Amino acid sequence: MSEKPLRPVRPGPLAEGRATDPYRVGVDPASPAVPSTGPSAWNIANYLTIVRLLLVPVFGWLLLVDDGRDPTYRWLAFGVFAVAMITDRIDGDLARSRGLVTNFGKVVDPIADKTLVTMALVGLSMIGEVWWWVTVVVLVREWGITAVRFWVIRHGVMAAGRGGKVKTLLQTFGIGMFLIPGWTLPFPDLWEWAASIVLGAAVVVTVVTGLDYLHQALRLRRTSERAVRKRAERAERAERAAAARQRRNGS
Repeated sequence: MSEKPLRPVRPGPLAEGRATDPYRVGVDPASPAVPSTGPSAWNIANYLTIVRLLLVPVFGWLLLVDDGRDPTYRWLAFGVFAVAMITDRIDGDLARSRGLVTNFGKVVDPIADKTLVTMALVGLSMIGEVWWWVTVVVLVREWGITAVRFWVIRHGVMAAGRGGKVKTLLQTFGIGMFLIPGWTLPFPDLWEWAASIVLGAAVVVTVVTGLDYLHQALRLRRTSERAVRKRAERAERAERAAAARQRRNGS
């Protein structure tokens, strides 16, 4: 039986050291030899995350002008904060709907959120709007969990869960209500009372979810593929060492 002649491969960009279409070089795109790659870190969702980081110093300056007593700058600070938090929602939706979820985004997005929250709470405490103990409790949890994420990153990336999203929502509304110059509103005392309740709920959820994330991190370090492999390697080395001792004792 005669064999079918091979289709000649046309010279293309491969010869010049550039990427090319697998079909043009005679490679089956479904072949295991062709690696599948995830989305690039340089995408619109991650661009929005970077923009949110760049808005932090602008927001901080607006908040601290005249020790926060100028209502115009306070409203501007609130506006920048609102825009930044809206980008947080948009970049998450874009990443999920367009398949743009990357490890870069999973790590940098929470950092951008925590940087903005840090600036907001520290600034509000500096101008006497929020008690310092509230700021300390929230920030210790926020940056502590960020450190835990990096502690377990070799075992896996810890994405935000439902509790973390509720926490972020409460923090956003609580901080946003304190950013608004309440003394310019019709019922300033009522507004301050409502803002305190929302931020207080945010503190409670922040602590509870922080403990939950810590539990997940410890479990991940015990049950991840890397952890299981490491334990197997240690057990194998221990068995070899025990066998070597038995041979020495027998001889």
